[in-house]
This record gives sequence, structure tokens and C-alpha cells, in this order.
Amino acid sequence: MEEGKMDENEWGYHGEGNKSLVVAHAQRCVVLRFLKFPPNRKKTSEEIFQHLQNIVDFGKNVMKEFLGENYVHCGEVVQLPLEFVKQLCLKIQSERPESRCDKDLDTLSGYAMCLPNLTRLQTYRFAEHRPILCVEIKPKCGFIPFSSDVTHEMKHKVCRYCMHQHLKVATGKWKQISKYCPLDLYSGNKQRMHFALKSLLQEAQNNLKIFKNGELIYGCKDARSPVADWSELAHHLKPFFFPSNGLASGPHCTRAVIRELVHVITRVLLSGSDKGRAGTLSPGLGPQGPRVCEASPFSRSLRCQGKNTPERSGLPKGCLLYKTLQVQMLDLLDIEGLYPLYNRVERYLEEFPEERKTLQIDGPYDEAFYQKLLDLSTEDDGTVAFALTKVQQYRVAMTAKDCSIMIALSPCLQDASSDQRPVVPSSRSRFAFSVSVLDLDLKPYESIPHQYKLDGKIVNYYSKTVRAKDNAVMSTRFKESEDCTLVLHKV
Repeated sequence: MEEGKMDENEWGYHGEGNKSLVVAHAQRCVVLRFLKFPPNRKKTSEEIFQHLQNIVDFGKNVMKEFLGENYVHCGEVVQLPLEFVKQLCLKIQSERPESRCDKDLDTLSGYAMCLPNLTRLQTYRFAEHRPILCVEIKPKCGFIPFSSDVTHEMKHKVCRYCMHQHLKVATGKWKQISKYCPLDLYSGNKQRMHFALKSLLQEAQNNLKIFKNGELIYGCKDARSPVADWSELAHHLKPFFFPSNGLASGPHCTRAVIRELVHVITRVLLSGSDKGRAGTLSPGLGPQGPRVCEASPFSRSLRCQGKNTPERSGLPKGCLLYKTLQVQMLDLLDIEGLYPLYNRVERYLEEFPEERKTLQIDGPYDEAFYQKLLDLSTEDDGTVAFALTKVQQYRVAMTAKDCSIMIALSPCLQDASSDQRPVVPSSRSRFAFSVSVLDLDLKPYESIPHQYKLDGKIVNYYSKTVRAKDNAVMSTRFKESEDCTLVLHKV
């Protein structure tokens, strides 16, 4: 960042999560990511620098190794003029969602992360003039726990995402339960993947966003957001998928455009050959446990028709979904088996607090940290070393369960033969594309007790609602049987 040339008017609000806020440059394909804190929480500039540097190091030394260097963009920590940061904060305040304003952007340290703008194709430094579409998907956890430490039988049948939906709707986080099930997306079966993507488009929640030329055109901020408007989305997408504009408008056109989008995203998700070392996890982390979630509406509708859900066709080993799933499966013991090991580490740290640095709980996230993650043994020898390895693997797995996949698409030009980027066909055109991963901050060690409590809350609420539904169905059947009349006919 060139200090003398920083102008807040060249930057615009891009989005934010729970812990950080992002602004994008109007011309250059870069974004700045700032940390956010509650108003009463103050951190020193050195602590903020170290926090950001840890994020960069974890991406470079761990996630890039697992997922492949083409998919992971680590960025760098930059120091900015404080006046620029203050003016930028004032400029974007009115664009921030009300639900996110409980935390303030860090305007005191001057530190931020500079990263490529992943809503653009990852080959040029400057914004291209050709139109660019970007789909951001947060796929969530793609497997059902296989650990013998799981005590709730329901967890062996229904995935975490589908269970959590019931609690989120009950607490008002979302208006209705989504039909999306991560196991369908991770199945590799095109029919199931198409259903999963259409479900995300119907009920995006915070699991899907679509950008056009870097601007958000489709997505859901919170329960107050209006119902998804497919016809408006189709209007935005039509020039990409039907450039000749041969289709009339109306529901037929809308369905055709959405279908094209779903098919192109599926093809992109199943493509890829970036190496990465996730393959080193494969021998210990083959597909275990059920491959179909009992709560998936796709599976339920087939069961009603007396059919079995198609098993996963298997994801190609080079594709990003496969690699992400492998890293997620570093959660070898489930939170139920992990929590006692976390308590073992906590007891040790209470006795020897000075050892926290040696145990690398807060970094550094270097090659040595990465190597320890490759130990897939589940035989507990009672040591702190074993407990710590499982805790660190769990943190990395949780990071992979919460990451986002960014797919940028741009129509190929007529002279695209010289273009070195991968290409995916649609029925009327071809797209150059790039795939990247976002939200790869290592999950905090301190969040493990919260995860343990949340897991129990999700499972208990889901079990209660399912039991209530079953009881209602049974009582209806009994009532019907009370009112029945037996009629005898002479034969």
C-alpha cells in the first residue's frame, strides 16, 4: 500500500462477518480486511498485527498444503495511515447491516490484510471489462460423525446442518428450514448436487451469495431479508447464459436460466487438479459412516416413492470439495470425544501456564504445526501430547467446515484460444473460471466449550421436535381408527 496515495473514496463496502469487515478497491482487484471488536474490548497494535500475521501463516503453512496453492490466497499484513482508516470507517458505516453493528472496525492499529478480490477472476491485477459472475458457497460439514464416542444415536443418522436448521428457525435466526443438505452437495452424484444447489438458491440464508462485477446481487443477510426472487436473479443472469436473448421472459425462461447456472456450478465443483497434500490424509480418512442424511428432503422424497437415494458417485480426488471434506474429517472423535481431551489440555495449562506457547495453541502456525496434524491415530495413550494433537486437528476441521468456496465465471471471448484459464461449457456459451477458498481463519481454542454446549443443544432440540412430530402422527392415526366403521358384505 502506497501511503501517500490512499484515498477512501476509491474503496467501497464489500461485506462483513462476525470478526472482520472487508472493503474492495473500485479499479484494482484487491480488498482490505479489517478486524472488528466490541466497543469495550481494546487490543494493542502489536496484538492485532500478530493476530493478522497468524491468519496469513496458517493459510500459507497449513491450508495451502492441504487444499493446494491455486485455491488458497493468503494475502499479506499491511499498515495503513490512521486518517485513511478513520475516514473509510465513516464512509461505509451507513452501508453496514444493522445486525452487524454491535462491533466496531479497528481504527486504532492501522493494520489490515490485503488480499485478492475473489469475486474477480484470479489472473489479472486490474478489473477486466468483460462481465464477471461470482458464486460464493458455504457448503458446511459434508459427513455424518463416524466416531464411537458419539452418544446421541440421532447424530449417526442426521447431519449437523439439517439438525441445526430446526434450532435456527425456532430462535428466529431464519424464517424457514432450508432443503439444502451438505451430504447431497458432497455426494459427487450430479442429481443430488443439482438438488442441493437449487435448494441453496431457494433459501440462501448465509450459505450462498452471487456477485455480478463485484457487486452483491443475490443473498440473504438475516431473517428480515425479503423472500428470494428468482425472476430478478434470472434477469441478471440471462446475458451470461443466453447471450442471444432467444428466450422470452417468464417462468420458463427463469427456470432455464437457473438450471444453466446450477449445471455450470456443478461442473466447476467437480473439476480441478491442483495437487495439495490433502491426499496424505486419505488412507485414514476414507468415507466412513452413512453417506445419506435421513433428514435430506431429497432422500425423504425418494423414500416416499419407495426408491433408495443414489449413493455418492464419489468426488474426483483433485476437486476442491473432495479436499475440503478430507480436512473436515480431521474431526476424528466428534466434539463428544474431543471435549474430555480439551479438558486434559486445560488442566495441564492450569498447572503449567507458561507451556501455552510451547504447545503452539496461539501459533506459530508453521511447518512443525502442520506435520503434527498428519497423525491420524485415535488410540488414546493418556498423554497431553495426544490430547493436544486431537484438539488442534479439531480446530482445523472446524475451519474447513466453515469455509466458503468462491467460483468466478466470465464468458469466453471469441479469441479465447490464447486464454490459459480453465474453461467450463454451458449449453449456449463457454466460461473461463477460477475457484478459490475464503474464510480460512483457524477456529479459536477457547471456542471448544461453546461448541460442546451448542452440539448438545442442537441434538436435544432436534430429537424433541422429531419425537413431537412422530407422536402427532401416531395420535392422528389412533383418532382415525376410533372413528372407523366395519362393513360386512355377503359373499
